[in-house]
Amino acid sequence: MARVIAVCTSEQKGERKQNRGQAIAIEGMGLEGDAHAGYMHRQISLLAIESINRMRFQGLNVGPGDFAENITTEGIPLHTLSVGQRLRIGKEVYLRVTQIGKECHTRCAIYQQTGDCVMPKEGIFAEVLKGGVITVDDPVVILPSYRFAVLTASDKGSRGEREDTSGAFIKRALLPIGDTVRYQIVPDEEDRIVKEIEELCDVQQVDLILTTGGTGFSPRDVTPEATRRVIQREVPGIPEALRMESMKKTPRAILSRGIAGIRGKTLIINLPGSTKAVEEHLTILFPLLEHALGILTGKEGECGGIA
Repeated sequence: MARVIAVCTSEQKGERKQNRGQAIAIEGMGLEGDAHAGYMHRQISLLAIESINRMRFQGLNVGPGDFAENITTEGIPLHTLSVGQRLRIGKEVYLRVTQIGKECHTRCAIYQQTGDCVMPKEGIFAEVLKGGVITVDDPVVILPSYRFAVLTASDKGSRGEREDTSGAFIKRALLPIGDTVRYQIVPDEEDRIVKEIEELCDVQQVDLILTTGGTGFSPRDVTPEATRRVIQREVPGIPEALRMESMKKTPRAILSRGIAGIRGKTLIINLPGSTKAVEEHLTILFPLLEHALGILTGKEGECGGIA
């Protein structure tokens, strides 16, 4: 199993980093207290202990942090990853690879001593998509890539009379595990919603569609009816769980009529139109989505380092 060997930070740039054993990864920034945090797209740097060991074999007395990397890993060929690849560290931190290696403008002391340095060739850089605590021995998982679509059903939103904060929130929340390749606002018209979902499933072949809006009691709320027309297999446990958990905060959650189901290899889930309700539902869904999509698409287990 791939794992974290060291978690390193430094107060100043240009100096070797010290293994702290644990650090907080901040979304969009990097490691808390590190001099390189927030540095454009190079928020966190990673280097494999296998790369460091090759320098040791050349007689250099080096270890984790000596190449100014934040995270030292074991059991994962970091330099073979591609830009855009997502990683999960532990249970809560999600990274996206932004750069493989770097141009070395000034020759460091290690290069002067050995004529070589592994960081410019085998180190990688990443941005923090979802923050949390990183600790030594945390597992490192290479995640599959998923494609999402967000479909907002709203008469006012489709006419530009209301800002779609729910759809925007969904796109941000899904970023740690995939990319939203299609975002559409449509009026509360059953046939139009059916047409959009069929297009996303059959032509675009996205892995997940999250709808927002149109799940209430209004005569114009027809998202569940449209969804039921296109799904081939219903997944009743998802809306049951969402309503049950939401009812702990408000009894009105029982009035939501959202459903969930599968068409081909696409999972479709109805969410409410309220941004607050969407946030609550995604908090419940997020820990389960990776496994659900991995099973549905056949991608679970296809990437290295999966525990």
